[in-house]
Amino acid sequence: MRTLVYHETVPGHHYQIALQQELTQKHLFKNLLYFNGFVEGWAMYAQALAGEIGWLPDNYSRLSELNSQLFRAVRIVVDAGIHYKKWSKEEALKYMQDNLGWSSDSEIDRYTVWPGQATCYTLGKLKIMELREKAKDELGPKFDLKDFHMVVLENGGLPLDLLEEIVDDYVIRNK
Repeated sequence: MRTLVYHETVPGHHYQIALQQELTQKHLFKNLLYFNGFVEGWAMYAQALAGEIGWLPDNYSRLSELNSQLFRAVRIVVDAGIHYKKWSKEEALKYMQDNLGWSSDSEIDRYTVWPGQATCYTLGKLKIMELREKAKDELGPKFDLKDFHMVVLENGGLPLDLLEEIVDDYVIRNK
């Protein structure tokens, strides 16, 4: 449950969305737009961050995080299988069952009606991790993880290429 809690609450969605609403309340349109790669990418990044900073204190918690990663990986394949390989629902269910140990009609229906949705989670996470490493490399000892997180979150949900520009500007300002 720790992994799910970190994804959905703090430092994941609850923190992210509450901060967005607080910082962008004068910009209603920012609270109405939803950029899946950013929003879900942050939550998956938050899950990984929890492990990095020691919030997964025992083997059961770490196994839960690995299980979550497996689930996300299977979802990407299912998403691509449905939309690129034209898998039937039965083929997608079988892949999920064979590789995860369980399957779900509602999960398959979700990916069927929202192409690329599962893929966005991981693409967003990877982009945020890439930007963090880039900022760490360029700023060296001046890098501050809390500042980086605020830079990522302070403008609300964004397209990932715009987020990259914002982080690049942050790096230039702080060199």
